[in-house]
Amino acid sequence: MAVKKKAAKATTKKAAPKAKATKKAAPKATKKAAPKATKKAAAPKATKKAAAPKATKKAAAPKVKKARKPNEAFMKALTPSALLAEIVGNKPLPRTQVVKKVWDYIKKNNLQNPKNKRNILADDKLQKLFGKKEVTMFELAGIVGKHLS
Repeated sequence: MAVKKKAAKATTKKAAPKAKATKKAAPKATKKAAPKATKKAAAPKATKKAAAPKATKKAAAPKVKKARKPNEAFMKALTPSALLAEIVGNKPLPRTQVVKKVWDYIKKNNLQNPKNKRNILADDKLQKLFGKKEVTMFELAGIVGKHLS
């Protein structure tokens, strides 16, 4: 009887390791299959993540549409010099309005260079203000700024 029990134990012991081996083989197969499944699942997540920022940008757009506050430095009323007052008037005006009135004067009197519209051809009043016959539009704001206080 003891021999039969040992033989029975031996057969069960031999059978057990085979069962474990098959169990180990099965998880390996699932592990290999699992990363492929996650890679496939990861691709749709990436597209969802890419779509999510677009939605936030659209949500941020209405915030930008609020009424714009002008810079106080531009809106401060400044008194023009006597030379500049001949063109824009002697009342204190913001710098932006002074430049706008100078441009109105230039266009009203057709003082832009016909060949190069960026250049301003000075008449008698503007020549006193500019100090030269021809000025570029980029110099205009600097020249006007010198005549404001």
